[in-house]
Amino acid sequence: MFQFLDKAIIGMSLLRFFSGTIEILVAIIILKLNNIEKALVVNSMLAFVGPLILILTTSIGLIGLADKISISKIFWIFIGICFILYGVNSK
Repeated sequence: MFQFLDKAIIGMSLLRFFSGTIEILVAIIILKLNNIEKALVVNSMLAFVGPLILILTTSIGLIGLADKISISKIFWIFIGICFILYGVNSK
C-alpha cells in the first residue's frame, strides 16, 4: 500500500501536521480563555509560527531538489519567499 517516501516529503508533511496541531490547540486555548485581550495575545504569538513553518518546509523542499535545479532558480525561489513574507507583514 505504501511506497517508499522521500525524506523531504516526510519532513515537510510532519512540519505541516505540527503546524496544524498548534493551530487547533491555540483555537482551544482561545475558547477556554474567553477574554478578547488574552485571545489577541495568544493569536499574535501564533503569527510567528506560520512564517517559520513556511520557511522550514520550503527549505526542506529546496534541499530535496538541490541536485535537480540550478542555483539561479533557488535564488529566485528565495526572493519569492521574501516577497511573500514582506507582503504578509507590511501594513
